[in-house]
Amino acid sequence: MDTLDRYRDILEDILQKYANLPYRYGDVTTTLIINRNRDQFVLMDEGWQEDLRVHGVLVHAEIRNEKIWIHRDGIEEGITPELLEAGISKEDIVLAFHAPDVRQYTEFAIN
Repeated sequence: MDTLDRYRDILEDILQKYANLPYRYGDVTTTLIINRNRDQFVLMDEGWQEDLRVHGVLVHAEIRNEKIWIHRDGIEEGITPELLEAGISKEDIVLAFHAPDVRQYTEFAIN
């Protein structure tokens, strides 16, 4: 298995675990949307919590230039620790939710 396929599988496994968790309040569904051809991974919530509409992206990750770019991470502890635990190096993870000029101060890839 090449590196990109491994990264795809790891992202899918991690995000599927969260998609399978029941939403705690209201009638809300968590959906995992994956486009492996474009290396896009989106975890989102949709539904109703009483009279409040719930619709938003929890996690958006992408594989770009052979690195995992995390554009949005609304998971409480974040998915980054799980990526590291799965064997992905810090040099292959871009915390894209940080501004480009701030990324140099993280322990992760800049781009």
